[in-house]
Amino acid sequence: MRYKKTFIALVAAVILSTVGCDSPEVKSTLSAKSSIDTKVDSLLKIMTLEEKIGQMNQYNGFWNVTGPSPEEGTAKIKYKQLEQGLVGSMLNVRGVENVKAVQKIAVEKTRLGIPLIIGFDVIHGYKTLTPIPLAESASWDLEAIKKSAQNAAIEASAAGINWTFAPMVDISRDARWGRVMEGAGEDPYLASLIAKARVEGFQGEDLSAHHTIAACAKHFAGYGFAEAGRDYNTVDVSITTLHNTVFPPFMAATEAGVRTFMNSFNELNGIPATGNVFLQRQILKGDWGFDGFIVSDWDSVGEMVTHGYAKDDKHAAEIAVNAGSDMDMEAYIFINSLKSLVEEGKVKESDIDDAVRRILKVKFELGLFEDPYKYCDLAREKEVIGNKKLHEASLDIAKKSIVLLKNESQLLPLKKQGLDIAVIGDLADDKTSPLGSWRIAAEDSTAISVIEGLKAYPDNKITYVSGPELVTGTPSFTTEVQLNTTNRSGIEQAVDAAKNKDVVIMVLGEHGFQSGEARSRSNLKLPGLQQELLEAVYKVNKNIVLVLMNGRPLAINWANDHIPSIVEAWQLGTQSGNAIAQVLYGDYNPSGKLPMTFPKNVGQVPIYYNSKNTGRPPLEQPKSVFYSHYQDVSNEPLYEFGFGLSYTTFEYGDLKLSSDSFTSDGAINISFTISNTGKYEGKEVAQMYIRDLVGSITRPVKELKGFDIISLKPGETKEVSFIIDVNTVQFYSANEIWEAEPGDFKVFIGGSSSTVLEADFSLLKSNR
Repeated sequence: MRYKKTFIALVAAVILSTVGCDSPEVKSTLSAKSSIDTKVDSLLKIMTLEEKIGQMNQYNGFWNVTGPSPEEGTAKIKYKQLEQGLVGSMLNVRGVENVKAVQKIAVEKTRLGIPLIIGFDVIHGYKTLTPIPLAESASWDLEAIKKSAQNAAIEASAAGINWTFAPMVDISRDARWGRVMEGAGEDPYLASLIAKARVEGFQGEDLSAHHTIAACAKHFAGYGFAEAGRDYNTVDVSITTLHNTVFPPFMAATEAGVRTFMNSFNELNGIPATGNVFLQRQILKGDWGFDGFIVSDWDSVGEMVTHGYAKDDKHAAEIAVNAGSDMDMEAYIFINSLKSLVEEGKVKESDIDDAVRRILKVKFELGLFEDPYKYCDLAREKEVIGNKKLHEASLDIAKKSIVLLKNESQLLPLKKQGLDIAVIGDLADDKTSPLGSWRIAAEDSTAISVIEGLKAYPDNKITYVSGPELVTGTPSFTTEVQLNTTNRSGIEQAVDAAKNKDVVIMVLGEHGFQSGEARSRSNLKLPGLQQELLEAVYKVNKNIVLVLMNGRPLAINWANDHIPSIVEAWQLGTQSGNAIAQVLYGDYNPSGKLPMTFPKNVGQVPIYYNSKNTGRPPLEQPKSVFYSHYQDVSNEPLYEFGFGLSYTTFEYGDLKLSSDSFTSDGAINISFTISNTGKYEGKEVAQMYIRDLVGSITRPVKELKGFDIISLKPGETKEVSFIIDVNTVQFYSANEIWEAEPGDFKVFIGGSSSTVLEADFSLLKSNR
């Protein structure tokens, strides 16, 4: 292969000229065992400044890569740059045929033959979709989440992709923000474990294997704290909030070996993240020792001009690189400006070298220099994409992601025969919306609908009526969703269909494109005419099972007050309908727990369980108006973080601590029992929370610090235990370090953040 011979010859020439042909270093460097760092440094020595800058340049797919080369305009310029080795990465080029075509240009037409890294938003699967990440997080099943990412990597890599812009690890407490669907919710402990699981799933144990892909922790940092929940908006948070709440999942991703980071669109405390020295050079590349590379978000380098932080594109390039940004996504700014900035002394070539070294290192780790076409196997693509194993795994995680919110009259699980059931709701027969947002490789109408899932149980009579349509037109990833708020046709038919039925299953919620990027909402109620439909049906039949399909927490007060059974089914991906039907019929006992708090109304937002006590907490001011509260609604949420029911019931008891105190080199064992007191076998997510009563900074009223998924047969009891040590109680203190401060604590145990058991313990000051 011309490419491999050229690269090896060039590297060998550099080494020979440096250390001599008989030197043992030569033999070592040219061997297969030569370190990646040595290979990268050798390559850097023979690169021109322009070629180095080219590695920092990423373009979106800009022409039909299997057709003729573009002949005019921006596409022609980009194509020429690709041929000249001035493009280091491309995104949104997918499919073996297409990826091989662009890779062939990079490795066979350019001077050095440096391969491209091919990026894509593999957010919750490639073509075979799993639940949206927020839904998967509701499973609290770290192994299943890791397996889901692993399967996504297997399928995406078979299509030629070797880099995903995932996982998103932003903490958010605001359900108005559409991108909550893409993360793990509000809690930094749970989110950190999920970040680690997803990174390990994507990257595997060997990044050079053909079925693994590089992961990308995003968005660094604070994106989930955008003011008013409005996407791209300003973020202004304290240094303690950054370290104790925002940073932990990113730290976990770094510790898991994530190879890339992505900047966030927002400014953070007055400085856009893409140009933020504190975030990139001080924290990420400095304190955390991250040795991968940082990519901007789409045109976030150029947007620093719009922010009012850079005077023009050239100034933006200067700021971004000096701050530590390594690759420019689709802004054309690095490629157009960096050479002159280096020549003018405004950007050091050593910083260019550092960025390129990081990019080349990841390419070597992926094995692209050894075989640039390793992801381009047509036979593997045909065999892997959409295969049976992927669908089986998608169904498994989909069932685990469903949360039972209410089952007051035990309507669920449904009997498998003899029932006359009405199914109502536009979403019930929708095969596209359940795919959710961020599904750019999946085809429309490929999800199993709820109706299709229910038909797998043929011994009940099913009558389906859609009711009024949820949206008008055909929403897309790049267009606004237009809700139907006026056309009530279908409500009367739905009401008629519900009369005298044994059970009514109402499938309501959000369209799949009502959450995701740029999908902020100021109203968290059921959109469109769905609330009106729900109330109309309720008047004629109260035996309703409400199945919610949504990408964020919703404010469903009325439903909670009136509807006997409520199932949070999120947007579950390809196997959505089968998963929902199997839960409704009891072939799978729901075990999911909420990763985000559900508010009573949007006025409570942001709302989260690990809040501060304040100087006037409500529980201590029951007869006074002068405490932290609302006049029109209580402080409590509709459903708290960690909440989720089962078809069986669980009882906690016998809480024991091995000691009521420990020192910095010791630990406490905490144990308790869980009993299945119901009729069904089930799984319970047992949760441990801790409160630090007095700290150098005020501490939350509770913080999740441990959980375990316990399977129990009816009548069975198991003992569960957790360990508490200094790592459990440490935080980023007033001393601006992570430390565990001696003092008094409370530990809480239960099936949600509204716990049932508690005890006290102390961390003693060390005598040393």
